[in-house]
Amino acid sequence: MNVIEEIEKQQLKSDVPQLEPGDNVKVHYRIREGDRERIQVFQGDVIRIAGHGARETFTVRKTSFGVGVERTFPLHSPKIAKLEVVRHGQVRRAKLYYLRERSGKSARIRERR
Repeated sequence: MNVIEEIEKQQLKSDVPQLEPGDNVKVHYRIREGDRERIQVFQGDVIRIAGHGARETFTVRKTSFGVGVERTFPLHSPKIAKLEVVRHGQVRRAKLYYLRERSGKSARIRERR
């Protein structure tokens, strides 16, 4: 096995929930401000999942005060304190970039039953 894969295998988190595009998630992210550390919650829809292994990332999109905000998180980062799936969305594609042009009711994702 490759040396890089051996090192990455040690860095994988075991408590990561099953994520899929369209899911609504709450990401509890540790933020350092000077010598203090706090946790900030970022809640939105997963619009893409990229990479694999320790390099796997996911992008979350939310609307904040009428402005769309996207943030990409490394899935196995130690800065993620907690990751919880609020609801599973029913979508038919892997990358939901079309949500960038939509707002209001047309930007909603139906819940999977």
